Amino acid sequence: MSNQHAAPRQGRTNLVLATLFLGTFALGSAELLVVGVLDLIAADLQVSIPAAGTLVTAYALGIAVGGPVLTALTIKLNRKTIVVGAIVLYAVANLVPVLVPSYGLFIAVRAVTGSLQGLFIAVAFVMGMSIVPPDRAGRAISTIVSGVAVSATLGVPLGTLVGQALGWQGSFIAIVVFAVIALIATVALVPSVPSTGGGAAGQARYAFAPRVLAVLGLTFLVFEALYTALTYIVPFLQDVTGISGALVSVFLFAYGLATAVGSFSGGRFADQNAGRTLIVGTACTAVALLVLYLVGASPVLVALVILAWGLFGSVMTASLQLRVVSLAGPGGQLASALPASSANVGIALGAIAGGMALTNFDASGPVITGMVFAVIGIVVAWATSYLKPPVVEEEAGAAPVTESTAAAA
Repeated sequence: MSNQHAAPRQGRTNLVLATLFLGTFALGSAELLVVGVLDLIAADLQVSIPAAGTLVTAYALGIAVGGPVLTALTIKLNRKTIVVGAIVLYAVANLVPVLVPSYGLFIAVRAVTGSLQGLFIAVAFVMGMSIVPPDRAGRAISTIVSGVAVSATLGVPLGTLVGQALGWQGSFIAIVVFAVIALIATVALVPSVPSTGGGAAGQARYAFAPRVLAVLGLTFLVFEALYTALTYIVPFLQDVTGISGALVSVFLFAYGLATAVGSFSGGRFADQNAGRTLIVGTACTAVALLVLYLVGASPVLVALVILAWGLFGSVMTASLQLRVVSLAGPGGQLASALPASSANVGIALGAIAGGMALTNFDASGPVITGMVFAVIGIVVAWATSYLKPPVVEEEAGAAPVTESTAAAA
């Protein structure tokens, strides 16, 4: 099955991809925004900081569970209709806690907005891949997913500044403004893309095939390795490297900048050889974490390693997405929502593993634990590199699905 439509001219294609990037940036900015204004939200809603932290968990669960569910429920709708509807509902949902300051309602809204982001990203990937040749599918994915990386690098810090100046409500209003801008651009510039796949039940057979689950397991390991260490990188910088205050923010910004660069560049490597990219990426991540542990007392070397770590970790994102969609074949549309789910489960469990390592060892414990997960990831990446997409005859005389045509699904 190929969902490839008549591709627009190169200039128009780039404009569509830029619009989808803007959408993921707008929606992605709200995911971690609450981290920067957590104290303000807790004080205003009269709850503890840990209770306010549940807002992050609710959002992640929304992406992990709600994203695939919404993707399955809307799988037969026109894809432009889906992304437009997702942005509209996202903007409205982010206004709710501003207008009705209730902790319980806020938690529910965060789960809903996470689900809508998961839906938007999954459908945006399919749309982006449908307007480019199969050999540029990875670059289309990397352009779109980079919106999330850039939102973490720029959107979250800027939103935090707004929150400190105008209150946390001001930050959420800013998110709504960004969403409206993305909505206008999407309506004006993104073409209609009808759904050409089967229903969710028919696609599930391919989307949850063992070969796809294997790469989803790799996705879990990659993000578990990254976030086991990253969640507790501040204690490492303070206790081992010996830096504090504003300098910590500089190191974190450097990491965020490296992830943005890696996200943008990862698509080209995915198009060349996604399987090989995952082997190299996991190996370099493991090495980076080992070196971080060994040179932890040197601020200059730590800064360089953090840049490499962020780059190698994020360069795998497009390859993970492309491999899952390709291996799913006719189930690619449904499968497109699954990597985000695996990644968020990996993030959640990575944070737990890192916390246990920090408690039972010292500030270097999460870094070493993350390295162990990355080493396991190398083995899994090597094993999954041999997996091939299904060969499916859609109808008598139809061409079988190959990796190149599946990548366009």
